[in-house]
Amino acid sequence: MNDENTIDLSQFVYVLNKRKYIIIAITLVAVIIAGIFSYFVASPVYQSQVTTIVGKKNDTGNSTVQYNDVMMYQNLTKTYASIATSQLIQGKAAEKLGNGMTADKLSKLITVTPETGTQILDITAQGGTAKEALDRVTAVSEAFVENSPSVYNAGEVKIMDKGELSKSPVKPNKKMNIAIAFFLGLMVSVGISFLLEYMDSTLKTSEDVKRYLDLPVLGTIPMHEDM
Repeated sequence: MNDENTIDLSQFVYVLNKRKYIIIAITLVAVIIAGIFSYFVASPVYQSQVTTIVGKKNDTGNSTVQYNDVMMYQNLTKTYASIATSQLIQGKAAEKLGNGMTADKLSKLITVTPETGTQILDITAQGGTAKEALDRVTAVSEAFVENSPSVYNAGEVKIMDKGELSKSPVKPNKKMNIAIAFFLGLMVSVGISFLLEYMDSTLKTSEDVKRYLDLPVLGTIPMHEDM
């Protein structure tokens, strides 16, 4: 059993060494393509986030917080998340933004995520620049706070944390793209190497004769260029 494992391992190393230039070339090409795409082709995407909270209307903070009230508003966050992504709110936000922005376009750039077990909603917007992302998330959060009572008056939506200008884009993740390209290129090149080895049934060297036929090599005929 150990002999078989040794033979298999030696065969594996032999193929890798024999096709090393193919492996290096394919892996290098994959990394270069990923680098060019990440640094020169892919457009940067910036992101900004506003945190809102759904609570009791006209709550001054002096009244005793009831457990049932907390549970009710936690359950209502999904309803308010749907309101925040509705055509009404997106349309109002698009009007604030102007510049040809529509509710349909804006809705594709906005995500609203309820934080599990809380009364908090995270509103996130994306844009081609940090300012675009900030302007969009600000417009949506303001439209949400202003217009949600007319849609569903069960609670009050307040802004906890305003959006900020992002210092760096969230996409593309250049290092991650290059790392993925490296491992994919490596796996593909190794697969191609073993496929070529499997398809190649010719014997080219004395080492091949010993390896595959297990026969002694009595002699070799050297090749000389014509004088």
